[in-house]
Amino acid sequence: MMIKFCVPCLLGLEGLIADELREMEAQNVCAENGRVLFEGDISVLARANIRSRFAERILILVGSFEAHSFEELFQGTKALPWEEWIGRSDRFPVKGYSLNSDLFSVSDCQSIIKKAVVERLKTQYHIPWFEETGSLYQIQFSIMKNVVSLFIDTSGRGLHKRGYRPAANAAPLKETLAAALCSVSHLKHYHQLYDPMCGSGTIVIEGAMMALNIAPGLYRRFTAETWAQAPAEVWQRERTAAAALRRKDVDFHAWGFDVDPAAIGIARENARRAGVEKYITFAVRDIRDFTPETEKATVIVNPPYGERLLEIKDARALYQIMGKRFVPAKGRSYTVITADEDFEKYFGRKADKRRKLYNGMIKCQAYMFF
Repeated sequence: MMIKFCVPCLLGLEGLIADELREMEAQNVCAENGRVLFEGDISVLARANIRSRFAERILILVGSFEAHSFEELFQGTKALPWEEWIGRSDRFPVKGYSLNSDLFSVSDCQSIIKKAVVERLKTQYHIPWFEETGSLYQIQFSIMKNVVSLFIDTSGRGLHKRGYRPAANAAPLKETLAAALCSVSHLKHYHQLYDPMCGSGTIVIEGAMMALNIAPGLYRRFTAETWAQAPAEVWQRERTAAAALRRKDVDFHAWGFDVDPAAIGIARENARRAGVEKYITFAVRDIRDFTPETEKATVIVNPPYGERLLEIKDARALYQIMGKRFVPAKGRSYTVITADEDFEKYFGRKADKRRKLYNGMIKCQAYMFF
């Protein structure tokens, strides 16, 4: 059975997700603003959850329609084939959001969608009420400019939660964005990666996982694993296939430096949980003393900026230091992500390439120097 899916994502990552889905043999992949649509079977459902580095979650797109009134919302929802997924004892809570639409009360929309699904299932199962004690089928809705889209979440916890980072220091970078920075920096399995302000180690850990081709979701669980439509043997087969793709012939190593000893302690523990500790060297070191340990180097850094941890003037003083320490040289590249539009002015030179990305809701640029 071909299933329609939707992948919500951080703005700027749509192309990366579309490419990785095509590599996973997804069909009819279409990148849109803030999401990627595709089609596939149950195997692709499991594969996308286990292997995607950049997606936030994998949603089944049950249907879309236009609605300007609560009656249209009710009838449009009721017309969809919910019984193809939700059984007579399953749980199906509802959550979502509405933007720029006539139906702006989220709580009212939740209630009406829930009621419509119940009424649909009543006619299919011929029972008066639903105990909702079985598997979880989390219904999500988005209403954008009066277009309603209804989904069922297959992932559970967001896919950025790989499982290796239960603890993090202040203002951590999302794992999906860290992986994206490694990808746009063209990190290879024979590179030497550096993060001179590594915090909890997310960039160097994601870089190591990418270099080794370790599937991000290999050791975590997903909501759809409890579903009748997604048998255990499918998940086992996809995990086995993902594990077999791990790269053995690597000449990769990473260095993570930070001025905070506590951050370095957290980063080491996170790397151990991720199973990549032997590929990363952590040390307490100030950015003022940064020099790569090797002739060739891929440097990626997420420095604090004024909107988050430091005053703007302190952040810009850091950029000036980075401009002096990040010396242009053959075989070296530098990628810096920041929300400061004047970054290049304080860094001291123009980037060779820029890429717009979002860190949560904060609009940023990845400045790349070759």
